[in-house]
Amino acid sequence: MQHDKLIHMANQIATFCASNPRGARQTADVADHINKFWEPRMRAKLCERLESGTAEDVHPLVMQALAHIRRPVVDAAPLS
Repeated sequence: MQHDKLIHMANQIATFCASNPRGARQTADVADHINKFWEPRMRAKLCERLESGTAEDVHPLVMQALAHIRRPVVDAAPLS
């Protein structure tokens, strides 16, 4: 899966969670969704991309959630 697609998907989750009236939970909701439903290699690639500083147009909630996204130990198998 392409990195930009991962950013797009994370942004969609953040946009949905931003509508949550419980503002304090928004960041946790983004991280919880990604941790529960994203395949480990997807989480690893997303974290790698966000930490590299090269990702563009990232929703602020995604950046805030980064500290709470589980970083799996993965092999070098590429995403297709």
